Amino acid sequence: MSISEQIQNAPAWWSDAVVYQIYPRSFADSNGDGIGDLGGIRSKLGHLQDLGVDVVWLSPIYASPQADNGYDISDYQAIDPLFGTLEEFDALLADMHSRGIKLVMDLVVNHTSDEHAWFVESAASRTSPKRDWYIWRDGYQGREPNLWRSAFSGPAWSKAPLGISGSTGSTSAEFDDDQYYLHLFAAKQPDLNWENPEVRSAVYEMMNWWLDRGVDGFRMDVINFIAKVQEDLVGDSESAAMGPQIHEYLQEMNARVFAGRDADLITVGEMPGVTVEDAKLFTGADRLELDMVFQFEHVGLDHGDSKFTNLKLDLVDLKRSLSRWQTGLAESGWNSLYLGNHDQPRSVSRFGNDGDYRIEAATLLATILHLHRGTPYIYQGDEIGMTNAGFTAIEQYNDIESVNWFAESIAAGDEPDVLLESLRFRSRDNARTPVQWDTSENAGFTSGTPWIGVNPNSTEINVETDRAAGDRSVFEHYKRLIALRHSSAVVALGDFELLEPEHPTLYAFTRSLGSETLLIVGNFSNDRMDAPLLDSSEARNAPVLLSNYAEAAAGATELRPWEVRVLQLH
Repeated sequence: MSISEQIQNAPAWWSDAVVYQIYPRSFADSNGDGIGDLGGIRSKLGHLQDLGVDVVWLSPIYASPQADNGYDISDYQAIDPLFGTLEEFDALLADMHSRGIKLVMDLVVNHTSDEHAWFVESAASRTSPKRDWYIWRDGYQGREPNLWRSAFSGPAWSKAPLGISGSTGSTSAEFDDDQYYLHLFAAKQPDLNWENPEVRSAVYEMMNWWLDRGVDGFRMDVINFIAKVQEDLVGDSESAAMGPQIHEYLQEMNARVFAGRDADLITVGEMPGVTVEDAKLFTGADRLELDMVFQFEHVGLDHGDSKFTNLKLDLVDLKRSLSRWQTGLAESGWNSLYLGNHDQPRSVSRFGNDGDYRIEAATLLATILHLHRGTPYIYQGDEIGMTNAGFTAIEQYNDIESVNWFAESIAAGDEPDVLLESLRFRSRDNARTPVQWDTSENAGFTSGTPWIGVNPNSTEINVETDRAAGDRSVFEHYKRLIALRHSSAVVALGDFELLEPEHPTLYAFTRSLGSETLLIVGNFSNDRMDAPLLDSSEARNAPVLLSNYAEAAAGATELRPWEVRVLQLH
């Protein structure tokens, strides 16, 4: 029996599950302070239950100075007052479980905040017991230890005053002139030293604390970054590379945190730069590391030389990338399926058409994604086709990555208008504007002043309006997609075959399991298109299981703009 057959005979529970990501500060505000919170999430659980999702992934809600919107954690076992209390978290978790929804926490353990007690102690002196909990190195030839750059602009190394007490102040203005600490992200996010077994033990203890509390797993932020190539830390190395010890760390984590627990847990590793071959190792069932990974290949195709470069989507490249991952993990491993999240612009603005064909494009993108093999992830607001923010001034942006990039580029002599155009398309803040619930002030997100501007199109695009739109409802289309995955073994487990790989606007593939085959066809353009593969007698007579047009056009060989059809061939 092949591995594929074994998976089909004994599938993991998450093979037909759908995950919904909540970015808490932008989801719903219950107390009027302009920031989303646990009470707001709890008030909208009916929305998620109606949608039919199985799992909620919650972006960080831990205590934090919020330099990177919570991805800089100062206490892993406390809830930030911005979001609520531990008691409110327990109530939210209980409510989710009563509705049949699992809760996955965001695990951020490549780095902490510089205000975490561990780092404060580490930075106190070279002889501190926790000095080796972070990565400190002497300077190299009068500069930083190596040439690594922070993901948020500038060098990936900074000096810290001796005896610091976080960014709230310092007990000494004296710097240790020759020692730098590593931060692959912001200077306020120092990297933990996973070479130190005490660090690993502390992380595992914290993870077990949350699992004992009842959470159902973790999405692990940049988890492959925890393993550094030690030889690169000092010298002329220009970019960080994943160290070979990553597999040792993850297997140790599995043994000390997940082994012997309920099999209904889920582990997802966010892994920038990971390859298909890497993913086979990370997610192979016999290796006891992770259930699935987030890879970035398909969302980096239109970046060019910089994340903020705006290149037109090449559908052929996108198909080639997604197909490679489908094929590569067909016999071993599992795919995470996503087009958008809190670090990406809105998917309908990036991959589709957020103007005249917004509804058609949003539902086509959802269908193409959910009909691949893997676990689909829905980012909040995508289920109503929310679009990019449309900000026009740098003052409207909050994201540290965007603000730092703009400042650095201005200093280099770039034109503000050109930079703002890139941010309008690329900035992470495009996905971080408040969820648009209704047509009231601030889109029903808050009774106060929102922490970031509400998209001006909220009076047209919102949950209330969309759910009342009948055949034109993006939300209702998502519901049908999720129901199809829950009910169809071929959608959850079937083999994938890409068709017409070189066609510039047609995305077509089949899913097959046993004697059952589905054909999925989508038109990624604003024009009508002939699709000869629909001209066979089999295709002409096939029932339409799902379409994003009110008139399903069974038997038609022409696809309308941004039309998608799912046909039951046999």
